[in-house]
Amino acid sequence: MADSPILELEEVVAGYGGLTVLNGTSFRAARGAITAVIGPNGAGKSTVFKTVFGLLRARAGRIRFEGREVTNFTPRKLLELGISYVPQGRNMFPELSVRHNLELGATAAGEGVDVAARVESVMDRFPMLRARARAQASTLSGGQQKLLEIARSLLLDPKLMLIDEPSIGLSPRLVQETFAILQDLRAKGMSILMVEQNAKRALEASDFGVVIELGRVRMAGEARAILADPKVGRLFLGGALLTD
Repeated sequence: MADSPILELEEVVAGYGGLTVLNGTSFRAARGAITAVIGPNGAGKSTVFKTVFGLLRARAGRIRFEGREVTNFTPRKLLELGISYVPQGRNMFPELSVRHNLELGATAAGEGVDVAARVESVMDRFPMLRARARAQASTLSGGQQKLLEIARSLLLDPKLMLIDEPSIGLSPRLVQETFAILQDLRAKGMSILMVEQNAKRALEASDFGVVIELGRVRMAGEARAILADPKVGRLFLGGALLTD
């Protein structure tokens, strides 16, 4: 993870009001790899993403992207630099069609972008979205809506995708398909940082893992090594990693 980091957090402190959630969080996300951030509920996983993406102000510490300090940059500036964010829940315009949702996402890439070409390219990657292009987004299943959100993120041609809980609310089949899409994106050179409550599945799909507890990193390294470490399941995940 240290050889070629695309994102680095150094002693980051952040929280909400008088509550401090991140207590000196430090880790690196490797370039061209999937890094999973796991840990118990309330550990600070989603807070990491909100702080990296400028939705929550860092009180201390540094965040670097491709070697450049981006601490407390605005989301718009981070998008311009090549960081996209797929948050938890539904992040789309439910009353608009699938195509219109994608077109709006493409326009966020700025002037000079061929919106139609970029939308067509993304729909080539997601045939389901092409088949439902005229459908109102609210009529899609939960899994299809998650794929639409990922597709919208790709319209910005990011170098790094932050994706928070990609499997939440999905059937086992759609979870498998979603992780397969993320692995395909990784194979094409994208870097992905993923927060995921389904720790076992996340580590199986990732190259590296970061275990967070109480806003501090307790373990970081190759995903398969973390997956095999009994301390992770026993201490952080209530044994979740020790069962099939």
